[in-house]
Amino acid sequence: MAGFSRRFDASYRDAGDKIFQQKSIGAPFMVRSNTCDLRDQTGFFVRYAARNGGIFVDCAIHDIDLSLWYLNNPGPKACWAAGTLQHHPELKDLSDVDNAVGIVEFWGGKIAYFYCSRTQAHGHDVCTEITGTKGKLMVNVIPKQNNVVLVDKLGMRHEVQPEYWQRFEDAFALEANEFVEAIVKNKELPLKLETGITMKIGQALQQALLTGEVTRFDENGERLN
Repeated sequence: MAGFSRRFDASYRDAGDKIFQQKSIGAPFMVRSNTCDLRDQTGFFVRYAARNGGIFVDCAIHDIDLSLWYLNNPGPKACWAAGTLQHHPELKDLSDVDNAVGIVEFWGGKIAYFYCSRTQAHGHDVCTEITGTKGKLMVNVIPKQNNVVLVDKLGMRHEVQPEYWQRFEDAFALEANEFVEAIVKNKELPLKLETGITMKIGQALQQALLTGEVTRFDENGERLN
């Protein structure tokens, strides 16, 4: 539960209610989600990359979790990925990249597409699109710091949160409160231990990135290669 803070964000929860309670988009079958961080100019990211498990494990783990949530916990069938180095060539020595895309095919005909980046110029950019048989939902398509828009001779523009922490500050607080309440009042946790499949998918995407080969799973969620 402690790892997946986006499940406690008001916008993502509202999307979940529209999918599961209101049936607003019919049966969901496709998720497109990205986590794109502001380009690091300090060297911290490169140092951190030596121990973060790779860009998919570190950067896409929340997007993978969202896809499992919104697609109603399907089992992974196959993962493949590609990446590029555009700003941090030193990551080559760590067998990693600074921009990558990954696709997960799930059993039952569902698909997820992920884009990860550590080199965005404008700020922390996370958005998710869920497509169903009767429509689609989009969360945070245009990231913004607040509701202020500056208008001048250059046009209309707004600021974007620079870091992950600003975007999900309220989600972290709610997550902690619900965890404590579950313990104190002996209530069921909002996340199951079985969501650990998220890490398996992240590692499978990382392997696909490094090998250029499709990583496959059986219908019980066990890796085949």
